[in-house]
Amino acid sequence: MDADDFTAVLSEVRRFVRERVVPLEAEIDEKDEMPTDIREAAKKMGLFGFALPEEYGGLGLSMYEEARLMFELGYTTPSLRSMFGTNNGIAGHVLMVGGTEGQKAEWLPRIASGEVLASFALTEPDAGSDPSTLTTRAHREGDTWVINGAKRYITNAPLADVFMVFARTDPDAPRTRGISTFLVPAGTPGLTVAPKDHKMGQFGAWTADVYFDDVRVPAEALVGGEDGLDRGFHTAMGCIAHGRVHISSLCVGMAERLVDESVEYARTRRQSGRAIGSYQLVQGLIADSMTDYYAGRATVLEAARAFDAGTDTKIGPSCAKYFASEMVWRVADRAVQIHGGAGYMRGVAVERFYRDARLFRIYEGTSQIQQVIIAKALLGEAARG
Repeated sequence: MDADDFTAVLSEVRRFVRERVVPLEAEIDEKDEMPTDIREAAKKMGLFGFALPEEYGGLGLSMYEEARLMFELGYTTPSLRSMFGTNNGIAGHVLMVGGTEGQKAEWLPRIASGEVLASFALTEPDAGSDPSTLTTRAHREGDTWVINGAKRYITNAPLADVFMVFARTDPDAPRTRGISTFLVPAGTPGLTVAPKDHKMGQFGAWTADVYFDDVRVPAEALVGGEDGLDRGFHTAMGCIAHGRVHISSLCVGMAERLVDESVEYARTRRQSGRAIGSYQLVQGLIADSMTDYYAGRATVLEAARAFDAGTDTKIGPSCAKYFASEMVWRVADRAVQIHGGAGYMRGVAVERFYRDARLFRIYEGTSQIQQVIIAKALLGEAARG
């Protein structure tokens, strides 16, 4: 994107987040629902397709540009980003990476506009950190595929118009092979979405289990057509690598907000006749959080540059996601500590962000999975003993 145009986009998003969404954060958390007018405004701003190609109606942002945009979106409740993050990220990228030209033309413009909300159905009750162990099956019957299985914690499932479903199509293949991806529209007979999950945090972002009981889809629902057969695992891993930089950028945006909340409280809260910011131990907490934020921002931007260049699409995303998710958790913990008893009260921003931040160390690959990915990539055969 032209630099001036991108600057204008960042400015508009920053104003939208801080003037319209931030004042609604407590309401969104309490009602566990994103207001309709916010959803419609996000559509008009192109936020449902910022990472999708311009030829399909998206903004076509690079990973570096996307990271900077996520810094702005991360400043408020993460349920805002979750509303359109899957369209731009792991679900939309399934088609970008593995779809046929026909599938891209049919689905990507509607995904980019927000007309269609997409879900990424990979995780299962017994296949989370290691998706290669998934047990959802799909078998061919003439010109149709029949899908059976269950998925867990699927973002936007209660609202989704289409599911990108990963299923094992060759039970005899090695675990990372024999998996394919299918486009399954909501409402297809046999597809059932369970009631939404009641989570610790990130209220307003809905997840739910999804069940497939003899769900029949036409042969053309196979992502990539016949060339996409048994390539689902590799498609998923490519999408998730992009998602890790995306999530790490969100963590940086939240860390900035938490630093701002901490500084403002330390300036205005008085104890023993003086602002608590005058106490060196409080100053130390703020300095540590600012340093964490600064390091996280630099790490993410470097990972994004390398991702765009194609020089590092594995170690960098994992390093960024590992560091940034752990970093924002530390910053959130310090923010609550600085607020003291007030930080433990519902309705106070840092209490909500403390609950919201906990999930970042889990999804898109836990911190422990990132450690394994990084170490194995560096050690090679030595890591196998």
